[in-house]
Amino acid sequence: MNILRTVFAGTTALCAAGAVSAADLEVTHWWTSGGEAAAVGELAKAFNEKTEHNWVDGAIAGSGSTARPIMISRITGGDPMAATQFNHGRQAEELVEAGLMRDLTEIAEAGNWREVINPPSLLDACTVDGKVYCAPLNIHSWQWLWLSHKAYEDAGVAVPTNWDEFAAAAPKLQAAGIVPLAMGQQGWQQSGAFNVMMISLLPKDVYLSVYGDKDADKAAGPEVARIFAAAADARAMSADSNVQDWNQATNMVITGKAGGQIMGDWAQGEFQVANMTAGEDYTCLPGLGVNKTLQAGGDAFYFPVLSDGDLNAAQGELAALLLEPETQVAFNLKKGSLPVRGDVDLSTANDCMQKGLDILATGDAIPDVNQLVSSDTRTQIEELFTEFFADASMTPEAAQARFADIIADAD
Repeated sequence: MNILRTVFAGTTALCAAGAVSAADLEVTHWWTSGGEAAAVGELAKAFNEKTEHNWVDGAIAGSGSTARPIMISRITGGDPMAATQFNHGRQAEELVEAGLMRDLTEIAEAGNWREVINPPSLLDACTVDGKVYCAPLNIHSWQWLWLSHKAYEDAGVAVPTNWDEFAAAAPKLQAAGIVPLAMGQQGWQQSGAFNVMMISLLPKDVYLSVYGDKDADKAAGPEVARIFAAAADARAMSADSNVQDWNQATNMVITGKAGGQIMGDWAQGEFQVANMTAGEDYTCLPGLGVNKTLQAGGDAFYFPVLSDGDLNAAQGELAALLLEPETQVAFNLKKGSLPVRGDVDLSTANDCMQKGLDILATGDAIPDVNQLVSSDTRTQIEELFTEFFADASMTPEAAQARFADIIADAD
């Protein structure tokens, strides 16, 4: 059962320590949009070509909020998949503590993960009591404002360079029949936009105090009040954005039906599928063009404990393969995310990815919300913003009071 794969510098060499039978490895994830499917295809291709095993795709339609409960239910109910996507952070914390996730420490040590993963906090997020329980795959950041050149040209307005210019241009877009801000009607998108504003429009110590220190007084204070006022502006600008899924909102930007969208860098994959060129057809503003910092969040793969020896071997091979340089480059170029390895060549990355790489190189990255709060706290915040964006009569002051109460009880 102890099949280790050794990573040789500059090459991909997965060598079995013993005879292994081919296995069908079910992998669950929530990557179903055009750009996401293309990226997953790179993982499946690498696994099928470089091992004797077969990737069995277990895509779950919808967002992570839809998929995670299904994944967790299967694992706790005795019907685990062989590998599953979660975000970096605390989403699988209880599963690890219950002994339901495989210890990957030997594989991580063989692959020198501690030396190559950047920032180190990503591997720290996979580590419990000194043991590694997940394989980091990519770095996703939420702090992006995506802008349609067509929409602003049609409205006769210059493409904004920051959030204030974006908000100021909204009336002219509306007069031209263009939605200023595309946003899907889901709590994770709306709370995500709020958190982007928290990081981008305020000093980052405010964000860290609220989510890291669980400072309810700071959450109720005047600085955060400014962000709730901005969220109310976003609510008004997105009032006519009658779509559900994030990629539908991205398509509004791609087609010029909306001026912009606050969304993570995974949106980049949709622009690529549409054959659009960064800097020519669309603009990306990290940190809303204000505070150019990124959250070091993203995706990792966990491997439920299984009793089948062949599946165990296949799990180990996939875990090692995910960190291989070739896999990192192929997946992340399609996904729009950044690699977790700091030693890979991304010279072919587009303008937006280069902006992210430049920020990451400065070390100006901060932990993602998922790394700082529990799943229960995150769900409460999402529910608050679902209600806030759906009900224009809810004042920013009332929403902030509820937010502060959530932070006061957060874990």
